Amino acid sequence: MKVLVIGAGNMGLTYSEGMAKSPLLNRKNLMIHDVSADTIATLKEISYYDVFEKLEDCLPKADIVFVAVKPYHSEDLFERMKPMMNNQQIAVSLMAGVTIENIQNGLGIQKVVRTMPNLPAKVGKGVTSYTESKEVSRVELLMIRNLLDTTGESIHVKTEEFINKSTGISGSGPAYIFYFMQSMLEAAKKMGFSDNDSKILVSNTFEGAVHLFNDADLSPETWMERVASKGGTTRAALDSMDDNNVKELIKDAAYAAFNRAVELGDE
Repeated sequence: MKVLVIGAGNMGLTYSEGMAKSPLLNRKNLMIHDVSADTIATLKEISYYDVFEKLEDCLPKADIVFVAVKPYHSEDLFERMKPMMNNQQIAVSLMAGVTIENIQNGLGIQKVVRTMPNLPAKVGKGVTSYTESKEVSRVELLMIRNLLDTTGESIHVKTEEFINKSTGISGSGPAYIFYFMQSMLEAAKKMGFSDNDSKILVSNTFEGAVHLFNDADLSPETWMERVASKGGTTRAALDSMDDNNVKELIKDAAYAAFNRAVELGDE
């Protein structure tokens, strides 16, 4: 199995790192293509990559092609790729908003897997939603899933609508967490804590809460009840959030990301 990643940006490199270090490639180097001379020079220093400046030198050799460019670059890229593709190849998209149909038409192939990755894949804690065109076999889909799992966990969804919905939850979700963390950091500093102490207070609180949630079969509501006693400090904070409609605003934000993903697919 020969795997090619096109695009060595944030997501492309993240998935390249995970896949290249796994046993799935049967000791064959991962192929990677990028157009930046500086990026190519850097990647050539890494032993487990075969780095290519020209698509024609790598694309025809690949069994599975991960496309990890910005969506607005996809049309031009597909035009360059199409003459070199064959119907046995599988295209795996890491691009937001680009539909399976657009990929099939753009590349002139039928086997396409569309994914929604997220940033924690960089530290092996990612979650990748994925769905496939009907031409992808179960065996091929299992291979793709195993590759995706090298960066964390993957979730198979039945339709592309759920890929767009995943964008609003997991794809854009880390930014929501960072937004909340930034607010807490600013509050801690305003209270007089140092930058370092603020970081420890906030980051360890988030990490600890996630561990508690994952280690027990309890809902977030139950955990909130355990932390918040009637008339206490936590209840005052939660009441303030409820009064300011924070929960609904977060839901609105997730739907805004979902709706934008749908718009991107229609553009």
